[in-house]
Amino acid sequence: MKFRVQFMTFTLFSLLAACVTINIYFPAAAAEKVADEIIEEIQNEGANIQEMTPDQDPGSPLPAEDDPFSYNQHGALETVIVSMLNTLIAPANAAEADLNADSADVRKLKASMRARYNALKEFYANGSVGVQNDGFITVRNPGGIALAIRNQVKQLVNTENNDRRALYQAIAVANDHPEWAQQIQQTFARRWIAKAQAGWWYNDGSGWKQR
Repeated sequence: MKFRVQFMTFTLFSLLAACVTINIYFPAAAAEKVADEIIEEIQNEGANIQEMTPDQDPGSPLPAEDDPFSYNQHGALETVIVSMLNTLIAPANAAEADLNADSADVRKLKASMRARYNALKEFYANGSVGVQNDGFITVRNPGGIALAIRNQVKQLVNTENNDRRALYQAIAVANDHPEWAQQIQQTFARRWIAKAQAGWWYNDGSGWKQR
């Protein structure tokens, strides 16, 4: 019996160590939701990002009187272990489904991009500026921009791209995972294209197309 208890204890801690890694996986679905909310806020004046409130079910805690390292009144150490894992894994899974997009840097960048959108949208509409598949924009048709303001539009595009790059990094940092920046950028790249408005030009990797 002593060996069995030791084996089950080892198994418990092994499983607990494994479940902790759940939190480091990139939450792709949550990232897509955040991207949609931010893009919609930028492209729709007066819109606000809603706080993400994923349902969390922390599970039922074990009764205080139960000893997880001995057979309880039901005579099953396995039952205790399963209950403990359910308690720990449930909130871990909930955390995996969340992505924090609220920090001072993120708010500042969103405000800057929202203000700039008012200046850029006419160039999206006439096809002078297009949406790329890397999460950035580009001047695709300089001839569609009056010569007198062409350099100003190019500067707007450069500044927008700088803010986008900073936004992807800021979201990653806000989640204590700066290494997620590239995955966040890839997610936004897909969603910028999906959210392109009628008449806009975008390049999904197979050439320029008009929405």
